[in-house]
Amino acid sequence: MVEYESPQLDVVFQALSDSTRRRMLRSLSMQPRSVGELAAPFHISLAAASKHIKVLERAGLVQRRIQGRTHLCQLHAGALAEAERWLQFYQQFWGGRLQALEATLSAEPIQMPKGKTR
Repeated sequence: MVEYESPQLDVVFQALSDSTRRRMLRSLSMQPRSVGELAAPFHISLAAASKHIKVLERAGLVQRRIQGRTHLCQLHAGALAEAERWLQFYQQFWGGRLQALEATLSAEPIQMPKGKTR
């Protein structure tokens, strides 16, 4: 069952609300990356990139490990499961609405005003 008032769900959606963080997650879906590699496409400082990564870490979407002086980040997609379950309700809702619309439109003959053709 999906918890609709989950603080963790709030944190995940807050983390996903920023396009920079979404693009960082997309990059991490391919392979782990350093903070510098994550910052490079955005032309932002390492400190700014680190702040974005901390938001993703708090949401449980990223895990960071330190190898020497390098901070490597890795996607932890399991945290998206609760958000996916929450969104599933709306996917089913809209799917049902679209099916009902399709049934209505295919059941009714189209009446054109006199003098008009398709």
